Amino acid sequence: MKISRLLIAMFVAGILMAGCAKDENRFTVTGKVSHAEGETIYFEKLLVSSTQLLDSAKIDKDGGFEFKGTTNIPSYYLLKLNDNKFITLLIDSLDEVIVTADAVNFERDYHVEGSTGAVQVKKLTDHLNSTQKKLDSLQSLHNLYKGNNDYPEMKAQWEEEARKIREKQAEFSAQFVMDNPFSMASVLALYQKFGQQNYVINDLQTMRVAASALNSIYPESEHVKALYQNTVQLLKDDQSARLQQLIQEQGQNSPEIVLPTPEGEEIALSSLRGKVVLLQFWAAVNRDSRILNEALVEAYNKYKNKGFEIYQVSVDNNRIEWVDAIDKDGLSWINVGDMEGSNQAVRNYNVQTVPYNYLLNEEGEVIAKDLKGQALDRALSRLLN
Repeated sequence: MKISRLLIAMFVAGILMAGCAKDENRFTVTGKVSHAEGETIYFEKLLVSSTQLLDSAKIDKDGGFEFKGTTNIPSYYLLKLNDNKFITLLIDSLDEVIVTADAVNFERDYHVEGSTGAVQVKKLTDHLNSTQKKLDSLQSLHNLYKGNNDYPEMKAQWEEEARKIREKQAEFSAQFVMDNPFSMASVLALYQKFGQQNYVINDLQTMRVAASALNSIYPESEHVKALYQNTVQLLKDDQSARLQQLIQEQGQNSPEIVLPTPEGEEIALSSLRGKVVLLQFWAAVNRDSRILNEALVEAYNKYKNKGFEIYQVSVDNNRIEWVDAIDKDGLSWINVGDMEGSNQAVRNYNVQTVPYNYLLNEEGEVIAKDLKGQALDRALSRLLN
């Protein structure tokens, strides 16, 4: 009998604890919408590329409505009267959001409280709306005076004014992100656009800061995952673009590298012009790099007397491990590294992983990349035999 009572007590306690756990993540959204009595208001979750309808309600005679939900992390939601009239809300667990609006200008003229995220979203939205009004006014002047004799002069003036307006908006948005890197509102700031055209923020460093910060706090958020992946891809594209720019500016496609050897002598990659050079990126602590070293030793011994050289760049941070690996692997070619990751060289050559290499001809032009085993031997054979 006592056991039965104990089991019942544990069961009831479990239900109560589960209920408490649910309440811990519960939020509410209440408010009043004037001039909307009897209309339907919708509550949707904003996903990365779509929306999910969660609930709907009839607005009562006093304009009131109420929604409840649960969330483990700050998430984006929409309050909608229709597809053109909606308010974006950023809601966290335990938030008690209160929205006051008018149906006539629902999406632009509203007040929100009870949620830090929702207030931040409104701040960002209001500032961009104000900026867009200024840009629209300038565009109206273009349309109005296009046939005027003084239009070319006025056009230049208005375009400069528009440039400054966009620049101020970009500075505001970027500063918001840098001030609030751990706020999910920064996701909105990073994806805001001028009309349907260009993104407000184009600074990759700002994106990197926010993506890294948010990914460390909310790695399970679909919005953060998308931001993080997008930032990684943009950084890769940017590095590739910089490499292409260097190719055009320098007339060659192998940016200069000047790094010290273990003895402290700085050797420039360009000093090897006239030889076929394998520019090899590696790390002493990387198993694949060490395995590949065996094949490189064989290739070097076979072709070093025919005009072949290896310029090996270490991405290590530990000098002892670096020097020890050079000795143990019998690496008799040029080895350089600053023991701080050789980051500039890594960025210039868009190296994403090690081991990785580029093959340069006698003029210092990159003619192949990521060669291993038989592929490296065939390339060297064609060039040097």
